[in-house]
Amino acid sequence: MSAAFIEASNVWKRYGDNVVLERLTLKIAEGEFCSIVGASGCGKTTFLRMLLGEETPDQGQLLLEGKPLRSEPDATRGIVFQRYSVFPHLTVLGNVMLGLELRNRWCGRLFGAQRRQAREASMDMLGRVGLENAAQRYPAELSGGMQQRLALAQSLIAKPRLLLLDEPFGALDPGIRHDMHELVTALWREQGLTVVMITHDIKEGFALGTRLFVFDKVRADPHAPNAYGSRVTYDLPLIKPAAVAVAA
Repeated sequence: MSAAFIEASNVWKRYGDNVVLERLTLKIAEGEFCSIVGASGCGKTTFLRMLLGEETPDQGQLLLEGKPLRSEPDATRGIVFQRYSVFPHLTVLGNVMLGLELRNRWCGRLFGAQRRQAREASMDMLGRVGLENAAQRYPAELSGGMQQRLALAQSLIAKPRLLLLDEPFGALDPGIRHDMHELVTALWREQGLTVVMITHDIKEGFALGTRLFVFDKVRADPHAPNAYGSRVTYDLPLIKPAAVAVAA
């Protein structure tokens, strides 16, 4: 494996007396597609929130390219949740453009040539996710699969290097899930993303990932069920021809 893009070293996370993660250690190379599976409550989403910058370890180190992760989300990291994380009062195009407009710290808006460029870039991204014909519609007018495509476009317009997926397909029908699998795989290859995805569907984890992490508790005390946390119990490389091409 090449040099670590993400490295967790002896990471612990507690909420009061509840230990969620303990001794979590892993390395992820740039360009990998890593799936995370595990029982509910085993710390998968907590780890994703730490990668996003919404949570910090209580002990240990979590590094991005050898440096501590910034303590707040930034443009290098995008996330898509299971629940559609779009703004209902904005059009499809407006939702995607917002990611570019918010870069203007002065007023959060773009004008003139900058706005035209942002519109062109947003329309190009909508084309990549198959929503160019829905640009002037509102999220409430879209199906669940279309809303998840919009959430992806919204995250990817900022050109993140790390894409975090928190059960992004769990609420979708099987046929739509298959289409979303193909879309995410294509965007991962095309944009050279590093992807970390949580899923409860182990088949989905095997199908999409180049690597599968299993989070589980190694230690347990029936008299103190919250005294111990989860860690990586299995780290399975999933070698696929497409993954080799991406890595190259």
